[in-house]
Amino acid sequence: MGYISLDQARTIIAAALAHGGQLGLKPLSVAVLDSGSHLIAFERQDGSSTLRAQIATGKAAGALALGLSSRRIGEMAAERPSFVASLGTIAPAGLIPAAGGVIVVDEAGRAIGAVGVTGDTSDNDELCALAGIAAAKLKAQNA
Repeated sequence: MGYISLDQARTIIAAALAHGGQLGLKPLSVAVLDSGSHLIAFERQDGSSTLRAQIATGKAAGALALGLSSRRIGEMAAERPSFVASLGTIAPAGLIPAAGGVIVVDEAGRAIGAVGVTGDTSDNDELCALAGIAAAKLKAQNA
């Protein structure tokens, strides 16, 4: 399959939020994008702070734009801060250099979309994104 369906996106979101609940995390927001960085689905839990839709989308869209997880983009920002900072002005859906944005790939390793999670620590956000992807029986990129 070369895309993430709406049903799969809903599964990703439900599983990511459930995983956050099991871990006792702060309110989360989850965005699922297609390979062109278009929003498929988004949900935020009660009590989520403002800008969470933009942050979740920015984590996922930034990952797709650079072909790297948002965790890796954060590492890149530490190595080359001016370069990563300059990307914000040209990234239409944003670019958030912190873990929580994970690319979803097909069997051949091609990007079919991405998941962005925000609301708790970046490490926990990423754990929830990975749990959602696995629940939808999809594969996360290894980067």
